[in-house]
Amino acid sequence: MSETLQATDDVEASTPAEAGTEAEPQSQSKTEDLLVQEGDIAGDYLERLLDLLDYDGDIDLDVEGGRAVVSIDGGEDLSKLVGPRGNVLESLQELTRLAVQQETGVRSRLMLDIAQWRAGRRAELAELGRTTAEKVVASGERARLHPMTPFERKVVHDAVAAVAGVHSESEGEEPQRRVIIFPKP
Repeated sequence: MSETLQATDDVEASTPAEAGTEAEPQSQSKTEDLLVQEGDIAGDYLERLLDLLDYDGDIDLDVEGGRAVVSIDGGEDLSKLVGPRGNVLESLQELTRLAVQQETGVRSRLMLDIAQWRAGRRAELAELGRTTAEKVVASGERARLHPMTPFERKVVHDAVAAVAGVHSESEGEEPQRRVIIFPKP
């Protein structure tokens, strides 16, 4: 997949429309190249891990929202790599980020998803944020949600921001940090 990304980048960079603009596309291209490199390193690291565990899985590399995104899908045993509430997935993501940092010397923000767990969790959390925000609007009372990971809180904050009449904040210290939804005065 990384070869596909790099080939696409080469084709896009050689289009005549971009030939006249030098400074910004080069900087943007450099950032994209670094993200592609992060994805390649992460993909190699995770492929070795899957081989050691003798798990099947297809690794997909992408760049979204200014970060490398690595997804592993297709194997029956992959749910074991997600763990309860995504705890194992979070740990694997951190280990993968450290492997990338060791190779590049730069702190990575890459996102890892296994068996589409994050995609499903994102939908659940967006619904939780929206429905809770609507209840806060109706009742005028603030709501405190259970502790969440940074990924989970971000999804909830985004969903709350889409509802008029409320705003959200995070409070507490990790791992007990939670989202509070307030009615707007």
